[in-house]
Amino acid sequence: MSAPPRASLMITCLGDMLFPEVGVSIVRLLRRLGVRVDCPAGQTCCGMPLFNSGYHKAAAAVAARTVGLFRDAEHVIVPSGSCAFMVKHEYPRLLRDPEARRAAERLAARTWELSQFLVSVLGVRELTSAVKGRVTYHDSCHLLRGLGESQTPRELLRNLKGVELVELPGADECCGFGGSFAVRLPEVSAGILERKLAHVEATGAACLVACDAGCLLQMGGGLRRRGSRVRPVHLAELLGGDGA
Repeated sequence: MSAPPRASLMITCLGDMLFPEVGVSIVRLLRRLGVRVDCPAGQTCCGMPLFNSGYHKAAAAVAARTVGLFRDAEHVIVPSGSCAFMVKHEYPRLLRDPEARRAAERLAARTWELSQFLVSVLGVRELTSAVKGRVTYHDSCHLLRGLGESQTPRELLRNLKGVELVELPGADECCGFGGSFAVRLPEVSAGILERKLAHVEATGAACLVACDAGCLLQMGGGLRRRGSRVRPVHLAELLGGDGA
């Protein structure tokens, strides 16, 4: 009999500081599915804000430290497409030392965004939702364009008992967050967000689902300012129903 899979949670800085409930939901879900889960101590930001701002030497130092923290992980689960992209695609490019690069490549091969791990590794496709009713889904830019993933979140949502998935017009359009973009160009960011939220409310969905904390931060703030009844939720929060 084979041993149960092991997974290490990379909580991400936004998850740690602003969305801790997402991490709790992931740990509960994975343990219910028979996965042994740990969360290595000492995690920091993945380094993407530094990298995107041009501070590649500092980002490389963060990458090297993170690779060391997760060196013994069988699988690394990330609840944010942007951070998963950073680990999988940018870490091996940032680390120039051959041995460090090889270690980064090994980590990249073991790193999964949550929905990809559930569907592609565990083979999970049907779960029971902790929330019932109509939901819509936003494709985060890095998950969609960076990791090329649009189907695993939708497959989980379409098969989620108690949930009706309504496709979002312009689901593949940016929400306007873009990390530091929202700070550097707030007027442009706000305009992009307003278009996104108008589409969201037109679906009649009770929940707006995303797989990236940055998008949830941006869209959740906009929904609150509008006085909207639509609730922004991470995919993991929907997957906490009993039974699989």
